[in-house]
Amino acid sequence: MASPIEQFTIEKILDVDLGVVDASFTNSSLFMVIAVGLASLFLIASTREKSLIPGRWQSMAEITYEFVANMVRTNVGTEGRKYFPFIFSLFVFILFGNMLGIVPYSFTFTSHLAVTLGMALVVFIGTTIIGFIKHGLHFLSFFLPHGTPWFIAPILVPIEILSYFTRPISLSLRLFANMTAGHTLLKVFAGFVAALGIAGVVPLAAVIGLTGLEMLVAFLQAYVFAVLSCIYLNDALHMH
Repeated sequence: MASPIEQFTIEKILDVDLGVVDASFTNSSLFMVIAVGLASLFLIASTREKSLIPGRWQSMAEITYEFVANMVRTNVGTEGRKYFPFIFSLFVFILFGNMLGIVPYSFTFTSHLAVTLGMALVVFIGTTIIGFIKHGLHFLSFFLPHGTPWFIAPILVPIEILSYFTRPISLSLRLFANMTAGHTLLKVFAGFVAALGIAGVVPLAAVIGLTGLEMLVAFLQAYVFAVLSCIYLNDALHMH
C-alpha cells in the first residue's frame, strides 16, 4: 500500500536555477496554472452571452459574484468595494485549487504550507500597508483600544501585538491542515479498498462519503480564508 503522504510530494517538471534561487516549475506550479485557467475559463465562458434570463453557467457565475460581494459588503462595508476584485480572485483561486485536488491523480497545492503562508502573507502585509496609508502612525493605536485603562496597557499591548502578528500563521495553518488531513484520510481509505478486494465495499462507501465531505470542506476553507481576509481588511480601514 502506497504511503498516503506521497500525494503531497513536490516534483520538478522544468528545472530552473536562478543562482541561489530554485525557481523550478513543479507539479504544484502546474496545478496552480490549471486552477487559474479553469477559473478564468469558467468566468469568461459563463458571462459571454450575458442573457437577461441566465442559463446554468451564468447563474453559477452570478451566484459566486454575489456571494463574495455580500461577504465584502457585510464584513468591510462600502469602503471595501475597491478591494472586491482581490477578495473575489483569492476566493475563486483557493476554491478551484481545493476542488481540483479532489480529482484522482491531481495535486492539491493548498495542502502545502509554503503556498498557504504565501497567500496569508500577501493579505497580512497588504492590509497592514492599507492601515498605515489610511491612518498613518495613528494605526499603531490599534494595539491599544480607545478607553483602555493605562495600567492595563503593559499587559494588553504585547498581547495585541502578538495576536496581530500571528494572523498569517493561523490563516495559513487552517487551510493547510484541513486540506492535508482530509486528503490523507481519503488516501488511507482508498488504500483499504484496493487491499481488501471484495470486502473493500465498506471502505469504498466511506471514500464516497468522505469525498462529499471533502468537497464541503474545500468550499468552507475557501470561504473562511476569504472572510478572514475581509475582517483583517476591515480592521485596517476602520480599526476598533
